[in-house]
Amino acid sequence: MSDTTRDDLLFIEGEFVSAKSSARVGLVNPATEEVVGHVPDANEQDIDLAVSAAQRALPAWRAISPTERARLLDALTDGIEARAAEMDALLTKENGAPGYWAAYTGSGGRFLYKNAARLAASLEVEEVRESPAGRSLLQHEPVGVVGAIVPWNSPQVLLASKVGPALAAGCTVVAKPSPETSLDTYLLAEIMNEVGFPPGVVNIVTGGRDAGAALVRHADVNMVSFTGSTAAGRSIASVCGEQLKPVSAELGGKSAAVLLEDVDLGLFAQSIMSEVIPFSGQVCYACTRILVHRSRFDEVLDLLRTTLEQAPVGDPTDPSTMFGPLITAVQRDKVEGYISSGLAEGARLVLGGGRPAGLSKGFYVEPTIFVDVRPEMRIYQEEIFGPVLAVVPFSDDDEAIALENNSDYGLSGTVFGQDLDHANAIARRMQTGRVMVNGGRGASRFSSLRKASGLGTVGDMDSLATYLQTKNITQPV
Repeated sequence: MSDTTRDDLLFIEGEFVSAKSSARVGLVNPATEEVVGHVPDANEQDIDLAVSAAQRALPAWRAISPTERARLLDALTDGIEARAAEMDALLTKENGAPGYWAAYTGSGGRFLYKNAARLAASLEVEEVRESPAGRSLLQHEPVGVVGAIVPWNSPQVLLASKVGPALAAGCTVVAKPSPETSLDTYLLAEIMNEVGFPPGVVNIVTGGRDAGAALVRHADVNMVSFTGSTAAGRSIASVCGEQLKPVSAELGGKSAAVLLEDVDLGLFAQSIMSEVIPFSGQVCYACTRILVHRSRFDEVLDLLRTTLEQAPVGDPTDPSTMFGPLITAVQRDKVEGYISSGLAEGARLVLGGGRPAGLSKGFYVEPTIFVDVRPEMRIYQEEIFGPVLAVVPFSDDDEAIALENNSDYGLSGTVFGQDLDHANAIARRMQTGRVMVNGGRGASRFSSLRKASGLGTVGDMDSLATYLQTKNITQPV
């Protein structure tokens, strides 16, 4: 299916059907500022058709054995793998992802679908528990139709984190991608049809905020799983609260990397592009607060400055590029506003702060490092979603923990130190849902969301439980 044929189509009940809405959303390549396609801006009628299709498909899908659901999820993983290059290229066109980021998120999505297949294969639909009061038969049932809403920065991996476990649990799904990154979901729909998912089990509607709001408030959506901004998450949680339906919300972050006195700078250097400032900082888990033991501050700052100075900035289709554009002109303006705020509040620039030379088109901002940053500053407290780091010294463990926990967010974080007992002791005191020790995204993608970073859990562990409800059938002794 060519991009031009997608202007009018939504994926509902296993078919690409014409949208009822006449409104369209233009997708802009952030590196070239060129329009690369249009998709429907779905209205309430479109949303209702998709939800109705998911409701019709629900009884048969929940009745399918978990083993069969696992087989289809495995087949989906293989189908995505076969078209990975095509998917990665679409992502780069849509959101300016450099090759390393497109490949990483693509492999992450496949991992999550494969993990969902494993969870489905091991799912116990019923279990018996004995207690002094009697015998209980616990029946684990799918929650129903799930509305899955994902942002533009990692659309496929975030969609997989919702669609995979929801399908494994026996739920059906209506997915709404971000308006900036919708073309890749048409490819996903094609693959789902190719591998044999029943019609209506997964439906995809495109559009902006109004389409998402209609999906959230639809009475026949039994649960909402959302990833996006904290402000939007609060609004969605409010609607779900009024309707008394469950919501999972993965929201913003302002994560910190804590570098202890015995930090291995080699390990830290390997993590700069993957954890500290991946995808130009447009990642919720990015550790853009760098907290460094005072005795190592100068050498860490030199390492960061040298690494970011040497990292190629520019065309995301160039395999050497590490920093591509920001997603929109609006986001670039927002990041530049934070840089101005940092300067106005007394922070000192040691790198970047402007737009890269020689790039007349595209929404680019230079990799930027601030020092002399105080915890009350906006650049320390607020999620910037851009390539801006705040590097702050500490003198002892208590000060490090106070600096780390001085945040409204609690999504992720890292600790670097060669004494693992010490590093783990620091990790235990961090008020965040996931801590990585000495870098590396690790085998597990699990995080328990805290504070303004959201509600529930995300990732590969216990993800099925989010989409299940339990019935207790009690038999007295």
